[in-house]
Amino acid sequence: MSLEALSADGLPPLREVVRRHGLEPKKALGQNFLFDLNLTGRIARSAGALEGVTVVEVGPGPGGLTRALLAAGAKRVVAIERDPRALPALAEIAAHYPGRLEVIDADAVGFDPRPLVGDGPVRIVANLPYNVATVLLTGWLGAETRDERWPPWWESATLMFQREVAERIVADESDRANYGRLGVLCGWRTQATILFDVAPSAFVPPPKVTSSIVHLRPRPEPLPCRIAALERITRAAFGQRRKMLRQSLKAATPDPARLLAAAGLPETARAEEIPVAGFVALARALEAEGS
Repeated sequence: MSLEALSADGLPPLREVVRRHGLEPKKALGQNFLFDLNLTGRIARSAGALEGVTVVEVGPGPGGLTRALLAAGAKRVVAIERDPRALPALAEIAAHYPGRLEVIDADAVGFDPRPLVGDGPVRIVANLPYNVATVLLTGWLGAETRDERWPPWWESATLMFQREVAERIVADESDRANYGRLGVLCGWRTQATILFDVAPSAFVPPPKVTSSIVHLRPRPEPLPCRIAALERITRAAFGQRRKMLRQSLKAATPDPARLLAAAGLPETARAEEIPVAGFVALARALEAEGS
């Protein structure tokens, strides 16, 4: 890639930024940097038209994706970065795009960006640190906080995961090898799609696995049930996924047969065979029992 292509946004090439600020990726922070601005531009475009949109980004590092989001026309980017070494590099981007980039020095796990996003549509776009990616996603889905309010504060999320995690996010009962608690939660509250893969060679340092970009759009009206009940049911069912539900659900209720009958499901079924609607029915039956 030419120097001109790398610096088309008027900022220095990312490799130069990393060298100048001493931003060697840290394994402990789950950092793998993307230097290819064509690729970061593709990720930004995958989030849809960004004019008038506020974007929340997690783990911007030296700011490759940040730059792409701003160049694509995002009204504002709220970038949450816990590595203090990256803050000077991000400050340079903020100076280049006055008033459009707000950098938050914080750990994204447990951080609530809602007070910062203002009015208008909000989307999450991020190359997530692998070591906290699933925790962040389940938090945005409300599972970490038991947040029953839905739709959420974000209108879509375009996120990078390890390929194996991406497959679990989009899996349903037709993909029994990957279907589990994460697939049920994501399938219940969102429509999730894998958009494209990213080869290890695109990163510095290259990870040992392929990555995937996943797009999640909240369902406006998911089947009604409470998160706590759904989590209790799926934890029991998939905790012993090779056993029939009449056995595995004993971890959630003293009378699995009655629960299964109420949900209209066979006692001999296994967790990997049950669609999201079936788990919701089990969760509602559990609520009705008052368990």
